[in-house]
Amino acid sequence: MVDKRCHRGRHPEDGQLFASSQLESLRKAVSDLSWLFSRDYALVSALKLVGDRYLLTARQRMAVRRSACSDDAQVNRRKKMVEPGSCESIPLGIDGYNLLITIESAISGGLVLVGRDDCYRDLASIHSTYRRVDETIPALTAIMDYVNRLSVERVDWFLDQPVSNSGRLKALMADLLDKRRENGSPDPRWNIELVHEPDNVLADYNGVVCSADSVVIDRCQTWINMAADIVETSIPDSWIIDLRSGA
Repeated sequence: MVDKRCHRGRHPEDGQLFASSQLESLRKAVSDLSWLFSRDYALVSALKLVGDRYLLTARQRMAVRRSACSDDAQVNRRKKMVEPGSCESIPLGIDGYNLLITIESAISGGLVLVGRDDCYRDLASIHSTYRRVDETIPALTAIMDYVNRLSVERVDWFLDQPVSNSGRLKALMADLLDKRRENGSPDPRWNIELVHEPDNVLADYNGVVCSADSVVIDRCQTWINMAADIVETSIPDSWIIDLRSGA
């Protein structure tokens, strides 16, 4: 079946699954799962235990999983996070799809989660194929405008080569950057690469990394919480669900 979706958007059941009446249970679930992670419980068994306790649906369990982290991970991630003003004149490595899809989701009114580590994450999934949506150009524009304000040395944008249409997205970005420069935008030098395993590339990146992927931010040297900054400053009508304890 051909995918004819033109928006990243929210799931039809999200309004009910993440209604205000559900948030207390979801926050408790995130807290409980994080407690289990801190004691080295395996993901599958810990998530089943917590999900069954709070009678969570599959989509709610996904949200809880993406929002939870161990105590050590929370401390270490916050320790390595740098502020935007610290990025001047150094390279910036961007986890391409990770950032883009979150911003697309936020612009289209899709759910954006605030996790225990303060990262903003979406519940969208591209599987093995990326499909351009109506929000793609506005999302890329918001990202490029934000990067301009950082005054970085250069931008290395990494896309998963095995994901279908990565080449088309690279061409789209290059065309957008050319048009911006023709209009006088002072964009830094952008290097858009298709790589087999962006996680490994970003883990060893010599500069500041932009990602909300737990594997990446646990392994990299320093990172910036760019998705959170863009959503908060540039997408005022975004639908944000804060699953941190005490939110």
